[in-house]
Amino acid sequence: MFRRLAINFWKFFLSGNGMTIRTGRYFGRAAALGAIVGLVTVAFHRMIEFGHGIIGIDRLAESNRWALLLLPAAGAVAGSLLIKRFASIRHARGTDSAVYAYHHSDGVIPPAVVPVKSVASVMAVESGGSAGYEGPVTLIGAACGSFLASVLRLDGRARRILMAAGLAAGISALFRAPLAGALFGAEIFYSSSDLEYDVILPSFVASAVSYTVFACFVGWQPLFAMPDYAFENGIRLFPYIALAFVVTLGARFYITFFRTTEAFFTRMELPSWIRVLIGGLITGVIGFCLPDVMGPGYDVIQRTFSTPDSSAISETVTRHWSFHGFLLFFFLKTIATSCTVGSGGSGGVFAPALVCGGALGVAVGIGFEAVLPSSIGIHPAAFALVGMAGFVAAAVRCPLTAIVMVAEISGNHELLLPTMWVCGIAFWLNNGWSLYRSQVHNRDASPVYL
Repeated sequence: MFRRLAINFWKFFLSGNGMTIRTGRYFGRAAALGAIVGLVTVAFHRMIEFGHGIIGIDRLAESNRWALLLLPAAGAVAGSLLIKRFASIRHARGTDSAVYAYHHSDGVIPPAVVPVKSVASVMAVESGGSAGYEGPVTLIGAACGSFLASVLRLDGRARRILMAAGLAAGISALFRAPLAGALFGAEIFYSSSDLEYDVILPSFVASAVSYTVFACFVGWQPLFAMPDYAFENGIRLFPYIALAFVVTLGARFYITFFRTTEAFFTRMELPSWIRVLIGGLITGVIGFCLPDVMGPGYDVIQRTFSTPDSSAISETVTRHWSFHGFLLFFFLKTIATSCTVGSGGSGGVFAPALVCGGALGVAVGIGFEAVLPSSIGIHPAAFALVGMAGFVAAAVRCPLTAIVMVAEISGNHELLLPTMWVCGIAFWLNNGWSLYRSQVHNRDASPVYL
């Protein structure tokens, strides 16, 4: 009896070729993929904790600051050599590599990417590289989807859908943002407002399962702890217009500097590990001056949420010039991230973009708090959260993801209105600019639909 049930389950949910959203096979495959990605992301998270426990950049900044000069270079070189030896360099770019695979290779990503990219990214980021883990985890999730499609012998279209759902599941788990992750899987492939509609429902299922599996092991708390700042005054929309313009300019600078740095290192006629070494050394010098730029940079934003009326940059920055401190942090974080990832180091640029947007948001909030009447109720921490969303909407071209993500990672849904306002304006103002080179404008421009 149980054997027959198992056979029927396999035939209905997993076997067969050519998936459509009208069959239960989509649900079964997406759920299975979500469980796989959730478990892999748990293992990846444990690796991050292990690396942080061994190195601990925050502890080194206090006990042995001179080590910060060399550690980013050492970790980046080790990760680069690992990728060069065991995985294709083409798959070293994280999210951009996944987007490229979707458009140009029917979603085929070698399974070796999963362990290699995991270890290389932990080496690079936990040693002080200015990068995030979303790039590795999206590529890892996409590789899991591609591998499952190969095991089930699915066609190219089905493989692409599973690859995108795996990508979404990885983001959902690591950021603890299931709805944002699902939307990310549909938005990330295009720089316009176009979506990959066939991906949405499988991404919902995979993201929900992946998040649940991850949270059972790691915890259900949001990524950031933030007080509930309610939007209770319509006049506040006007300062948020200024924030939208600021984050748009910031996103353009971030994109331009990153691409210029990437092109500069690419033109160097040097072995890849030497280019990564140079980028790591530059990051080390910046980190020695301001350790807060090292790693993803979440601590800066968390301290801002925890103490919104004081500076979250290094202890030497006082309330008197915290506005300038956050602007300085934005520029140094942009430079450090560009040198870390642009030189060929392993890591993502999405998480630093979130942090840069938060820094600009705090700076704008502090400025308006100083000049506007207190009755309006300007909170720099609220501007930080909205700035994060606006920056991502402009730079990554994923406005729906940005709106939902900041609500999920902070546990605060009271700022949805200004977040929608800023994301819409920033997305419109930054039309034609994208952080990911492999994005195409819309489905008509994708090789998949030609």
